[in-house]
Amino acid sequence: MHALCALLPAGISVRSKRGTVQCVCTRPLPSLASHSPNFCLVAWLVLNIMEETPSEGGMDYRVPGAVSNGETVPAYPGMEKEKEEEDQTLERGQWNNKLEYVLSVAGEIIGLGNVWRFPYLCYKNGGGAFFIPYLIFLFTCGIPVFFLETALGQYTSQGGVTAWRRICPLFEGIGYASQVIVVLLNFYYIIVLAWALFYLFSSFTIDLPWGSCDHEWNTGNCMELQKANSTLNVTSENATSPVIEFWERRVLKISDGIQHLGSLRWELALCLLLAWIICYFCIWKGVKSTGKVVYFTATFPYLMLVVLLIRGVSLPGASQGILFYLYPDLSRLGDPQVWMDAGTQIFFSYAICLGCLTALGSYNKYHNNCYRAWPGIHRLPSGCGHAALLPALGMLLLPDGCFAGTGQPVCLCGEPRHSSCGHVPHHFPQEEPPGDPHPAGLRPFLSGRGGMYVFQLFDYYAASGMCLLFVAIFETLCIAWVYGAERFYDNIEDMIGYRPWPIIKYCWLFITPAVCMATFLFSLIKYTPLTYNKKYVYPWWGDTLGWLLALSSMVCIPLWIVYKLSTIKGSLRERLRQLTCPLEDLPSMPGTGQPLPSTRAGLLMLTELESHC
Repeated sequence: MHALCALLPAGISVRSKRGTVQCVCTRPLPSLASHSPNFCLVAWLVLNIMEETPSEGGMDYRVPGAVSNGETVPAYPGMEKEKEEEDQTLERGQWNNKLEYVLSVAGEIIGLGNVWRFPYLCYKNGGGAFFIPYLIFLFTCGIPVFFLETALGQYTSQGGVTAWRRICPLFEGIGYASQVIVVLLNFYYIIVLAWALFYLFSSFTIDLPWGSCDHEWNTGNCMELQKANSTLNVTSENATSPVIEFWERRVLKISDGIQHLGSLRWELALCLLLAWIICYFCIWKGVKSTGKVVYFTATFPYLMLVVLLIRGVSLPGASQGILFYLYPDLSRLGDPQVWMDAGTQIFFSYAICLGCLTALGSYNKYHNNCYRAWPGIHRLPSGCGHAALLPALGMLLLPDGCFAGTGQPVCLCGEPRHSSCGHVPHHFPQEEPPGDPHPAGLRPFLSGRGGMYVFQLFDYYAASGMCLLFVAIFETLCIAWVYGAERFYDNIEDMIGYRPWPIIKYCWLFITPAVCMATFLFSLIKYTPLTYNKKYVYPWWGDTLGWLLALSSMVCIPLWIVYKLSTIKGSLRERLRQLTCPLEDLPSMPGTGQPLPSTRAGLLMLTELESHC
């Protein structure tokens, strides 16, 4: 059409509608009248040929702004695609502002794992010396994978499964593995909320029920520690505190083992139902309702940490807790278990490999600077949470502290001894990863008298550091070596306008997968069967059930690779070529409609893939 227009004399334009040609004189010149019909005949022939036979290259030769086949040709061809992409974005929904995203991520990564698991690990692994491997894992694994997942979600505008499908269909199993972990995590994690609600309701009394031994659930071995410290000859191997007896004999009414699940605890079941209702109304309208809820749920924990810090410095032994960090036991760094604890704690603290960060990032605008946001976010749990718990750790180190006797090291479990503080205590198992609860089941098992044993199976196997490390290995391999780290940096540059610090790219390529692989193998070598309270040993079928829970997520990745390779036709080379190419509906260069160029293909890709991907 453009070639035809070049042949027309000045002042004549041609419009085509359903096979007819209309010559329009846009400038009244006398000389045009003699030859306008000839040009109209030529125009009619050319237009019919072009309409019947589309061009091989798919180019549009219609005049911008004209009407063809009943449709108005846009003045700028790229506008239609941009409008379609905008409509799809509106259907998915976005954060109203950047603050909602920051608060949502902050609420995701500040969890119970920071509040009670970290103090125990510090006590166990040399106090402040534990920060050395912790910071090493933070900068080599935590921050690179955290940024990878948030950038992936923002680039694809997809959740934890479809994001991997668009980047590399062969590794879609990464998304399914993360979802299985999240599902198993949610099966039992909301039980913690039910316990917290039970403690909250139980604390609405003048005298806290866990502050004395004068209740029906207490035994003859119950001993109030304040009185015991002022009395001679009261030491006993069977002595227990009112805190422990309230937890085990009132809250749990725990049975003798996992083989005795017992009857349903209706009080806990009602608290569990209330927790589900609260969670439902937090997410029932998607990102719109969640974006408003996080203004409270993400900021309130930090307010409580400030309260705990103020209360903690007034507890006896607070100075010992601070000194415990200032004078670390560096000899503990020679123990490989210390390094494994640090690595797994990073994944627990930052909610990595759960698909949550990818989903939260997918609601960002395409040009949001996700690189600038994470440096402030990742400091929140490692700064506020840990600083607030230093004084409390000192109290737990006292001879009558929780670490000295119960075998269930939990942050602030000694607080009920000072019942005047009036806060709700937490006395739960030693390992608990953070998460974002969503509706799930298992109420009869986890709310029964034997539910605590089932709870620890999920905690020790289903959402363990081993599963998260396994997923992290494949995430970095997929992005850095299959999709291409340089290509992903091109995508990030298109989103934020500049290239991030190159060290993150090299972490994806070499450091992160190597560190995760070493930690994963070490966790397998140093595996020990699960016990409860260092006394109860699970039966063989209990450990078998736990391993099935762990494998249920990890097996998703290799099974999906085998499934995809076996369901498409062609040689192995052709199938790999097809399955390692990103989908065509990924974001494209603005104004061109063409996929973002790759300056470097993934190192594991076939060389021919450069032109296809």
